[in-house]
Amino acid sequence: MNDSPYQKENKSLGVTASPRRRVGFYGGSFDPVHRGHLAVAHALLEQFEMDEFVFIPAFHAPHKIRIKPTSAYDRYAMLCLATADEPKIHVSRLEIESPDHSYSVETLSRIIAERPGDEIYFVMGADSWMDITTWREWERLLSLSNHIVVARPGVEIGDSHVTDEIRNRIVKVGVDLVNAQRTTNNEPFIFITDAVNIDVSASGIRRKIRENDASWHDDVSREVANYIEKYQIYK
Repeated sequence: MNDSPYQKENKSLGVTASPRRRVGFYGGSFDPVHRGHLAVAHALLEQFEMDEFVFIPAFHAPHKIRIKPTSAYDRYAMLCLATADEPKIHVSRLEIESPDHSYSVETLSRIIAERPGDEIYFVMGADSWMDITTWREWERLLSLSNHIVVARPGVEIGDSHVTDEIRNRIVKVGVDLVNAQRTTNNEPFIFITDAVNIDVSASGIRRKIRENDASWHDDVSREVANYIEKYQIYK
């Protein structure tokens, strides 16, 4: 049997899945990856005491069919450059090497099947949370593992769009509450955290580049900025 893209990547990175490793998976376009994305990884690694954090660049988000993203391989390359010196942060080719465009429920199901001993946390931003009912099999998705919703600075996260059953699993967290809930209940939770206080967006970076506003360099790593300039990604 052939190894999956995720299994291949783990082997090449020397990562092994030991029992109860706590791993965060953050899917998205990352077009481009910016300091806000990296801040999320660093904050959640610390706040949730994770052993590993994995970015999963989407080939193309199925629920954003009217938005044409940058090449998946350019976005993957930028993520690799941005995280090259991060021993606990990895980048998966799971979705960009998939023969079909994956939905999150399929991706998460596959991760769980391949990492049966790990404690999985599926990470999403506030915008994704507010649009969650447009995702395929969204209720099943939220039942498969713990989820973490990363709130934007100063923005209240709503829950009126989800069912009562899901609403009862939402926890607004601090470190102590996270630890208490993890050890007292086996139900998957939806943790809402404001651990990251950085207001930067990929769309804003793309706009600045098109408008020749050099301040976009402050929003990405030097390696990512060099890549964008060399290959004229957003011109």
